[in-house]
Amino acid sequence: MRLKTVLVLLMLWVPAAFCSNGPAVARVNGEEISQLRLERYFVEYLEDQGRAVGSIRNPKAYKQLRKAALDALIDKELLWQEAVKRGVVISDATVQSQVDQTRQAFGGADVFARRLEDAGFDEAAYIEYTRRDLAAQQMFAELTRISEPDEKEVQAFFQAHRAEMNRPEQVQARHILIKVPQGADASTVSSARLRLEAMGKRIAAGEDFASVARTGSEDASASDGGDLGYFPRGRMLPEFEAAAFALAPGSVSEPVRTAVGWHLIYVQNRMEAADVTQEQGLDMVRAYLARQKQVQARLQALAQLRSSNRIERVDDD
Repeated sequence: MRLKTVLVLLMLWVPAAFCSNGPAVARVNGEEISQLRLERYFVEYLEDQGRAVGSIRNPKAYKQLRKAALDALIDKELLWQEAVKRGVVISDATVQSQVDQTRQAFGGADVFARRLEDAGFDEAAYIEYTRRDLAAQQMFAELTRISEPDEKEVQAFFQAHRAEMNRPEQVQARHILIKVPQGADASTVSSARLRLEAMGKRIAAGEDFASVARTGSEDASASDGGDLGYFPRGRMLPEFEAAAFALAPGSVSEPVRTAVGWHLIYVQNRMEAADVTQEQGLDMVRAYLARQKQVQARLQALAQLRSSNRIERVDDD
């Protein structure tokens, strides 16, 4: 759990006695989910997707995302109530162990206490949150327990998809992009290349490629140091692909021109093409089918909880 979301998450399960939560946006079997609780959770919900509230400029998208966050909060409340109904008990030792881990992650008891106090809460409230969250997690795990995939199904899937499991040649790369508009004149094209070449000289002199990419690249990957991960042939622009697959690991390309601009490419690693063995393939299929069954079990469990409990939504904006 990211530390900056711990205090946000604290608000999700805090008993009403600890704060005034304002008007309700939903009720689950009469238990209210407050507007404050939703707004604070919405921040964490978007953060999990790498987004911020201020970055959503489309009102329709904002409404859809806020509704999805409320759905998630309703599911959390349903799971907690089901845990209570079924008598799920989380031991004091388990709760305390989790709280101790969080306290340590914050840097010790004093820092943790100050952060809680700054948010207007004490450790008792956080312990209650932790107990409820662990109970909900355990309830969800029990409701979504699945059996191992059937071996006949595993064998059939493997035979039907064996060719797709073979791994193509791939490279792991980072890049720096200086954009060039379509139809740009020669001066603009040359200026962009000179900017890129200046970055290349800094890298050649010993600067870290990722650091230069973070401050200089105009691609969306800049915040990740230009990281593109592993990719096979056929995924990138042709000029980019040709240069990347021609480089040895550890090498940086000369400036490469594509339809979007000029690139510097740093190849970090290469994986040669490989055929999976039958044993490897069957293991891959078992893992894949298990994940599919798990996803289906989760959807069914939540659908069953929603249909068998009383949910009232009053947040229609």
